[in-house]
Formats: sequence, C-alpha cells, structure tokens
Amino acid sequence: MSAKKAYPLRISAPVLEALQLWADDELRSLNAQIEYVLRDALRRAGRLPKPDQSGDASPGDEET
Repeated sequence: MSAKKAYPLRISAPVLEALQLWADDELRSLNAQIEYVLRDALRRAGRLPKPDQSGDASPGDEET
C-alpha cells in the first residue's frame, strides 16, 4: 500500500457541499470521495495507470 500524505485543500463551499452529498450517496467519507474523483480524472487523462485487473487494486480503488 502506498503512503498517504496530508495536503490542505481550499475549496468553495458549494463544491464541498456537492461532494459531501455525492459521498453520502456512495457511502464514502468526504476524503475518500475527493480521492476517488481525483484518481478517476487522472486515469481518464492518462496520467495514472488503470488498476490491475487481477484483483490487486489498492484499497479505495473499487468502484461502487
């Protein structure tokens, strides 16, 4: 498992509120939802490799 780093994030209140509602719908924490959205955007942009299809995905990589 890769190490996690803390990073302060400034985000507008409406965006944060929308992310919190989305996280609630997906049964994720707000932090996990932000990481999920960022990871998905990076994969789609070709800047992050897709998870291994053999079941070796990192925790939090599962899609719901």
